[in-house]
Amino acid sequence: MQRLYDLVINEASNDETWLEEIKSSWKMWYTDDMDGKLVEKGRDDHRYLAVRLSKLFPSLLSEANLRNHRIRFQTSSKHRCVDSIEAFQQGLHKHWGLEEVWYRHEVNDELMRFFEHCRGFVEAVENNKTALAEVKKFKEGPEMGEVRRKMAQQLNVPYERVTPDMVEAAFFLCAYEFAIKSLHTPWCHLFDLNDAKVLEYKNDLKQFWKRGHGHSINSRSSCVLFHDLFNRLELAVQHLRLGQELPEAVTVQVGHGETLLPLLSLLGLYKDPAPPTADNYSQQHGRSFRTSEIVPYAANMLFILYDCRDGPRVQFLLNETPVRFPGLTSETEVPLYSEVRQKYRELLEGCDAQKECEFGIRPQYRGHHGNTEL
Repeated sequence: MQRLYDLVINEASNDETWLEEIKSSWKMWYTDDMDGKLVEKGRDDHRYLAVRLSKLFPSLLSEANLRNHRIRFQTSSKHRCVDSIEAFQQGLHKHWGLEEVWYRHEVNDELMRFFEHCRGFVEAVENNKTALAEVKKFKEGPEMGEVRRKMAQQLNVPYERVTPDMVEAAFFLCAYEFAIKSLHTPWCHLFDLNDAKVLEYKNDLKQFWKRGHGHSINSRSSCVLFHDLFNRLELAVQHLRLGQELPEAVTVQVGHGETLLPLLSLLGLYKDPAPPTADNYSQQHGRSFRTSEIVPYAANMLFILYDCRDGPRVQFLLNETPVRFPGLTSETEVPLYSEVRQKYRELLEGCDAQKECEFGIRPQYRGHHGNTEL
């Protein structure tokens, strides 16, 4: 961002008012110490999320359960996650009219940052330059080249002065200003809708091959979180059968987009017929794997267990919207818990996190698209 800003200030020249606005009044307000920190808008997002969920599930996120410590809070050790879970608790306390806010959370990086503890993922993807070969190829390809050319032309600077990273930095400046300050910043004038789609695709490529379906170890690394989730559901079901009250009514876990994407992939969601690659951008406009929709700011997934006459049922919400479990014969959005367990029986009986993370990378897509094994 700083290099881009310096380029624009010192070398760019045209008669556009937006460029004059950047040069005369826009100041570089992003600083190194802001990196990775939660801004106030992010805290608000979590406070409001807590209020919405309390209204949606008043018997679970209730004042009584909050006072009686029947809501469990777990978080990643990263300060932005700790800030997020505290903001969520602030939202709960304010919603129930409790003046004093008491924070309770436990740090569990083995669950919320499982990817750091998975050697197979770290070696085969995180530290393997060839794992994201499609991303590198796309950054140097014709679609990104055209965005660079147009940007250099608008700034009236030589093409080679505008790097792919500068293009991304300008796009982030546009997006962050809108998300954080609700401003239509002058940086957005550097892009049109087609440019934005190209940059969105570049980000989706990275997330697909690093966190999504691209390599099987991406999703299999989340087995530990998968089992934690279903173990808690199973414990709740057992208490229901015995007519006993659970010691915990709700578990709230705060992690990262990198926590959610592998788990969603393991559950079989948002897997398109063909993987996104550097060469098939034009065929991917209708893809379901769009991270801007799957893991936006304050992304959330919920599993809700219902005690019904015909047996326990479970509902899955992603970003507060009902999502059907893939591959179930039932058409309902709230299928029987037993049916969901049957659907994921192979993962429940297998998917040992330790074994998966020792095994490393395996092919995910085969056929005429080739083998993605590294």
